[in-house]
Amino acid sequence: MTAHQGENPLSLDNQLCFAIYAASRAVTGLYRELLADMELTYPQYLVMLVLWEHATMPVKDLGAALRLDSGTLSPLLRRMEERGLLRRSRSAEDERVVLVALTEEGAALRERALDIPARVLRGTGIPADKAEELRGLLDRIAEYAGGSGTYAAR
Repeated sequence: MTAHQGENPLSLDNQLCFAIYAASRAVTGLYRELLADMELTYPQYLVMLVLWEHATMPVKDLGAALRLDSGTLSPLLRRMEERGLLRRSRSAEDERVVLVALTEEGAALRERALDIPARVLRGTGIPADKAEELRGLLDRIAEYAGGSGTYAAR
């Protein structure tokens, strides 16, 4: 924010949304560079992060974890399945449920990704303790702003 914050509330420099947007683009760019060697896009990396933790899960739960709707998630998973990183199948207990599971190839990528978070953090210039504080603030924004909209009305 600039010293002229009070003068023009609609100045681009005074917008929290733009600061978040610009930072998001910059950090995503850091990831893009690091993920190129693994031939993963940033959204594919996010899918892999969840699956490296859970191995197999319903697609619906994966979408909820990533805050993605099925229209965005389905083509993403299809491309990853075609590449052999994961597979989708119907649940034996409930045919309506589609499961997504890591393949051996997808699981093997985990080792190559282990240093990515630390490298990205170094690329931001933010100390680790401040990064945790920042993440907490961003989580709070996501929780409040992503809710029913009642916070904006206050």
